[in-house]
Amino acid sequence: MLKSQTKSLSISTNQEQSTLSRGQKAFNSLIKKIEARRASLAAWQEIIPRYQQKHAAELIPLIVASQDLQTEMVHRLDAVWDKKGLTKTERSKIADIISGWSLELAAERGDEELKALYNKYSGSDFDAEEAAATDSLKSMMEQMMGVDLGDDIDISSPDEFIRQAQARIREQAERQAQEAPQNARKKTKKQLAKEAQQLAEEQEISQSIREVYRKLVSALHPDREPDEEERERKTALMQRVNEAYDKKNLLLLLELQLELEHIDQTTINNMTESRLKHFNKVLKDQLDELEHEIYHTRGSFQAQFDVPSHVAMTPGALMRHLAADIIDMQHTLRDLNNDLLATADIKTLKAWLKRFRQQPRMDYFDEDEYF
Repeated sequence: MLKSQTKSLSISTNQEQSTLSRGQKAFNSLIKKIEARRASLAAWQEIIPRYQQKHAAELIPLIVASQDLQTEMVHRLDAVWDKKGLTKTERSKIADIISGWSLELAAERGDEELKALYNKYSGSDFDAEEAAATDSLKSMMEQMMGVDLGDDIDISSPDEFIRQAQARIREQAERQAQEAPQNARKKTKKQLAKEAQQLAEEQEISQSIREVYRKLVSALHPDREPDEEERERKTALMQRVNEAYDKKNLLLLLELQLELEHIDQTTINNMTESRLKHFNKVLKDQLDELEHEIYHTRGSFQAQFDVPSHVAMTPGALMRHLAADIIDMQHTLRDLNNDLLATADIKTLKAWLKRFRQQPRMDYFDEDEYF
């Protein structure tokens, strides 16, 4: 029977070789790093859908409810701002609260009444400030990326902005390539020799991967299997082999070879330095691809949930912190309901203003807790 789980690969010492060579050590190190990155990527891919579901089902309704209460509070404060019995200091504090809350709420909801309240109590203009902030952000991103993003790019959505920015960068690169002079300076003999050597190494690497692939195909080819159940199983394994070969996933091909016992530990230990050099190059590329995929997966999550890019996160901490955020929002709702009661009359309002402290915008990710 074929085993369902792959074995772990590594080169070990033997009686003839008491220490590992540099290439062998590099091989083992790359294998360990790839296995660690695989586990990390799998953890991200497993936790993000769970986080998204719980965030949408439990946290978002609380946030919407809190915004509803804040909106109602802003309108109530506006209604009592010019009532008799309030001091100049108290009116100033009410104006600060209205302008602060209405600014955040208008930015979240695009509510014209909230914009008008912000303009009234801040002495500024919401739309003008938003336009200036947008232009500033666009200019900064253009300088960082070295590309003209145009006037029609949408920066309100992080995912859409990234998609459009990447498209602009590709367009500029293609345009520059087309405009490049045809009579470019000829390459030197040294440059040509280096390119030839690189091409030869790439061909040898491809040949090494093809050799592993051909051995697996020869052993697994379903058409040669008379037993129907075994043929179905080999068909599934062949699909894994083909996918690994298409992605140049040498590690998975070697693991499948070891799993099917077409190579043993002695064969692994005795790989030549030349073969190791080729394998290590492929494994390094695989490691780079895994790290890029993890970076992209984490980056997409951070963009979706407005997490600062410099905040280090671990998949294992996300659900714990989401649960804490939900509890915090429940407390916020309780406090906001109490705040609304304080507007019932001037006496309770004055007492509320005395103890009120303007809170900063809630950040659902405490940066220090993710390190």
